[in-house]
Amino acid sequence: MGVEPTSSRFGSTPPPLPADLARMLEAVRAVGRPRLVGGGVRDWLLGIEPKDFDVEVAGATFDTLHRALARFGATDVVGRSFGVIKVRSAATGAEYDFSLPRRESKTGAGHRGFRVEPEPNLSDADAAARRDFTINAIACDPFTGEIIDPHGGREDLRAGILRHTSAAFSEDPLRVLRAFQLAARFDLRLAPETAELCRQISDTYAELPVERVWGEWQKWATKSTRPSRGLAVLEDSGWLRHFPEIAVLRGTPQDPEWHPEGDVFTHTQHCLDALVALPEWADSLPERRQLLIFAVLAHDFGKPATTVFAEKRGAMHWISPGHESAGGPLAKNFLRRIGAPLHFDEPVCALVVHHFAHHHGHDGRFSDSQVRRLARKLAPATIDDLAMVMRADSNGRPPLKSPTTDRLIEELVRAAHTLAVQRAAPRPILLGRHLLALGRKPGPDFKPLLDAAFEAQLDGAFSDEAGGVAWLKQHLQPRE
Repeated sequence: MGVEPTSSRFGSTPPPLPADLARMLEAVRAVGRPRLVGGGVRDWLLGIEPKDFDVEVAGATFDTLHRALARFGATDVVGRSFGVIKVRSAATGAEYDFSLPRRESKTGAGHRGFRVEPEPNLSDADAAARRDFTINAIACDPFTGEIIDPHGGREDLRAGILRHTSAAFSEDPLRVLRAFQLAARFDLRLAPETAELCRQISDTYAELPVERVWGEWQKWATKSTRPSRGLAVLEDSGWLRHFPEIAVLRGTPQDPEWHPEGDVFTHTQHCLDALVALPEWADSLPERRQLLIFAVLAHDFGKPATTVFAEKRGAMHWISPGHESAGGPLAKNFLRRIGAPLHFDEPVCALVVHHFAHHHGHDGRFSDSQVRRLARKLAPATIDDLAMVMRADSNGRPPLKSPTTDRLIEELVRAAHTLAVQRAAPRPILLGRHLLALGRKPGPDFKPLLDAAFEAQLDGAFSDEAGGVAWLKQHLQPRE
C-alpha cells in the first residue's frame, strides 16, 4: 500500500497556492484555461505540501501567455519551441513553469530523441497522455478544485500502484529509473503490465547519459521513505542487471541463525528501510543522506565473493569472512557506474570497509587508540556516520533483535564522544613549524618525524601542543 491519500483532498476545495502564483493564474485565466499539473497535484492529493507548481494553459498562444505573465517578473522563454515559459516572481523570487499542452513523438534514440509540438487546443485527456505515470497525469482546476483525472491516477494513488499512462512510456528509458525513485519515495509497487513494458525496453538503458542516471539515483538517495521499493522496481522490471553489484546479492545465502530475513538482497532492503526510519537520517542534510544510504546499500557488496558454508563454533554455517574489505572496491565501481560525484567514493568505501568495527573491540571495550585510529580511517566520514550504518545493519534482520550489538555500537559512540572524535578525525598537533622552532632544518627526515609524532598522538602519548613539543624534544634527544 502506498502513501495514504488524504481523503479530503479528493473533494472540490482548491489547493492553497502562494499569493504571487494566485495572481498570475488570475491573469492567465483571461487568455486561456490554466490547470495545475504534475507532481505538485500528486503531492497535494497525498497530503504532502507541494514544493513545485507547474501550470498547463490550454486555449492560449505562446505570445498571449507570455504577455499575461511578463508583468509578474522575469520570464525565460528558452523553452519557446516546447511551449514553456519560466517565470521568476518579482514579489518572492519563486519560479513557476507555465506551458502549453503539447504532443511528443519519438524521433531518435535516447532520452532526448523527441519532437515536441505545442497544441493549445489539445484536450485534457490527450495532454495528460504524454505524462509518464497515471499518478503524475492528474490535473486540477486551481479556481474550483475540480480534479481532471482521465487515466485513473487517483485510484492508483489509493492502491499504491505505479502504472504507465500510455504505450508511449516505452519511448523514454529514463522513465524506468523514474519509476525506481518514485516507488521508493511514495511506497509504491510497479503494476505488472508496467513491469512487463520495462522488461521489453531493458536494452535501452545504454542510451541514457550517466548524468541522468545519477539524477534518479540522487532522488532515491535523498527522498526515499521506503528505499526497498526502489530495489523491488529494479528487480521486477529486469533493470537490476544494469547494476550487477546489487543484482548478485539476490540468491547469496545467509545463515538463518543470524539472518532469519533471507538472502543478502532481502537483508539489504530491510537495512535501507531501517536507515530511513532513523530520526537522525530524516534530520540530516541531503548530502549526508546520500552518503549514508549508499553506504548501507553497498555494505554487503563483498558477501557474494566471500560467502562459504564452513565450520564456525563447532557447527556448519554460512559465513562471509572478509566481506567488509572486499566490498570497498565494489562500492567504488558501483558509484562510478551510476555517475555519483567523486567525493562520495572515499567516505562510502570507508564506511563499507569498517561497518563491522563494533565487533572488533574486546567485549565492547574500545581503547582510546582504537577509536582515534578508526576515526582517522573513516575520514571524511565520521564515527557518527558509521554508527548509523551499523544500526541500520543490525535493524535489518527482522524479527531478530540484538541488544548485544546495540550495546557495542553505543559503547563505540560513547568512546568517540569522550575523545571528541565522533564527528571529525584527529588532526596532527605537531607540524613542521614545531620542528623548525627546535632548530631542525627542512629535509627528508621531516615527514618520518611528523608521522611518528602523529602515531604517538593517536596512541595517547600527548593531547595538546605543550605535551607534543615535550614528546618531540625527548624523541629527538638521542639524535642530537
